[in-house]
Amino acid sequence: MEYDVLIEHGLLVTMAEGLPVVEDGAVLVENGGIAAYGKTNEFSGHKVKTRINAHKKIIMPGLINCHTHLPMSMFRGLADDLPLDVWLNDHVFPAEAKHVNPESVEKWSLHSIKEMLLSGTTTCCDGYFHEDRVAAAVLSSGIRAVAGQGVIDFPAPGVPDPKMNIKAAVDFVTEFKNRSSLLYPSIFCHSPYTCSRETLTSAKKAANDLGVLFQIHVAETKNEVHLIQGLGGMTIVEYLESLGILDSNTLMVHSVWIDDNDMGIIRKNHARVAHCPESNMKLASGIAPVPGLIKMGVPVGLGTDGCASNNDHDLFSEMDMAAKLHKVALLDPCVMDARTTLKMATIEGAKAIGLDKITGSIEKGKRADIILVDLDKPHAIPMYDPYSSIVYSAKSSDVTLVMVDGRILVRDGKPV
Repeated sequence: MEYDVLIEHGLLVTMAEGLPVVEDGAVLVENGGIAAYGKTNEFSGHKVKTRINAHKKIIMPGLINCHTHLPMSMFRGLADDLPLDVWLNDHVFPAEAKHVNPESVEKWSLHSIKEMLLSGTTTCCDGYFHEDRVAAAVLSSGIRAVAGQGVIDFPAPGVPDPKMNIKAAVDFVTEFKNRSSLLYPSIFCHSPYTCSRETLTSAKKAANDLGVLFQIHVAETKNEVHLIQGLGGMTIVEYLESLGILDSNTLMVHSVWIDDNDMGIIRKNHARVAHCPESNMKLASGIAPVPGLIKMGVPVGLGTDGCASNNDHDLFSEMDMAAKLHKVALLDPCVMDARTTLKMATIEGAKAIGLDKITGSIEKGKRADIILVDLDKPHAIPMYDPYSSIVYSAKSSDVTLVMVDGRILVRDGKPV
């Protein structure tokens, strides 16, 4: 038998259970999936169409960006250094009303995808409007993505009548659900303060009926609790639980202003969390209690958010920042160690968006979403521990090869 690809002679960081590392490692790829992995000499007798020499490079699973608004790269740097409410209401919402259309959404989604692929991200979880054009960009680029049609109780791009917001989301999911093995349609409710309880429950029911991920911004800012009618003394997490919103197919984005009781509710309901530290820092939203969530066993993935509130889609810098932010916040240098942080950007991120059976680690039977990271650079030498080197030393520009579903999309640091 002749296999498709053998990536060999690299330091293999699998991110599988137990976090095994294989020196002089190799990964065998066939029909877009991982056929086997191990030491290079184990594959010396295999016939392959393409051999890729990963000498002095790390072979690892592609990174997973658990929260993006891909088209918002068109607003990169538009209104920096402003409070969230001013940023949203006075700048972002008016700019979206003026500039967001099907053509701009597809154009800038492709732009964001190119940025992510070049920086080693092979899967993203997106939520926006005109999501059919985001889906078109995903399908033409070859990235793996969850794509969520936005739901909000205001006139929105592509959905001028808010009464049609649920129908638009259902129509989107129905259209794209079985279109491609790389695309996973979803429903994205903007937040509890921009969606009524009726909208929230209807959208969640629709997501459950369709068997897709439900995404929602939760407790991003301290003042958010004052913007939601009908809380009656409940926290936002308690409110969402009372509406039946929280379950294993719910991705709670941000989750900054939550307490220990809220974290217990999230764990009890098996909900997932997307952590966006750089966006939270830039907008001064606060610091999410991520170490506590992880300690409780809640799947937490890492996200960049949109480029309007972060300015890039670089998960390498996001990992570095996430690890250091929580150390200084808790005055504990041992918290959010490199292994924990890298898991957030790989296998735990895959769990957070429901794709851990497909991607997030290098294991036999999973899809071949693989990157090579060149650490033969002055800023990464010497390397005592590969996890520390990846999180604290590596840069997105060190990514030399990106493979999604067995297809090479970046080679020698350039798009194919």
